[in-house]
Amino acid sequence: MEELNFIARWGHLLFGITWIGMLYYFNFVQGGYFKNASPEGLSDAKAKLAPSALWWFRWGAMFTFITGLYLLHTISASLKFNEYIIVGATLGTLMFLNVWIIIWPAQQIALGMKSGDGPAAGAKALLASRTNTLFSAPMAYFMLASAHKAQMPTEGLSNGLWAALAIVILLEVNAIFGKQGPLASVAGVVHMSLLLTAALAGVLYFL
Repeated sequence: MEELNFIARWGHLLFGITWIGMLYYFNFVQGGYFKNASPEGLSDAKAKLAPSALWWFRWGAMFTFITGLYLLHTISASLKFNEYIIVGATLGTLMFLNVWIIIWPAQQIALGMKSGDGPAAGAKALLASRTNTLFSAPMAYFMLASAHKAQMPTEGLSNGLWAALAIVILLEVNAIFGKQGPLASVAGVVHMSLLLTAALAGVLYFL
């Protein structure tokens, strides 16, 4: 069992590197190129580069999620849950759902792989992608820090955990129905991701 748990952790790390690496590529590299590319270069990238990158992106997300579910099962079986694991897993789950339910379907339209309103679909995919980038730093922080956090008390969820989850859910609602706001620029989303990490950690610590 220990060997299987280690393989799952190893796979979770490798798949997560693939997923988040592609997420950062889309937000920090490809987006800027698309804005400045020649019409010929843009057309070629949309036809060949972006679909290939999206394949690695979405399946990296899928297998990160699957291995994460297994790891959560082992944690729950050993009664080692804590607030950091819950927040990190919630962020990761929402990021996974954003990939498969919002980003991938919208990108198929934006890239001309399916019919629809391309500009609207592109904007929808971008907001969800920027939200995933926003979630990425706190997700990684809480997953890594969970090993140094005490086990949850048995009397129930703390006020800090409820507040942290409420903040995350509100940001996810914005990803579906809202606007980019400060997430519109690369610098903005990086700064907001670090600020969100500090805010969620503070809420859990002080409440």
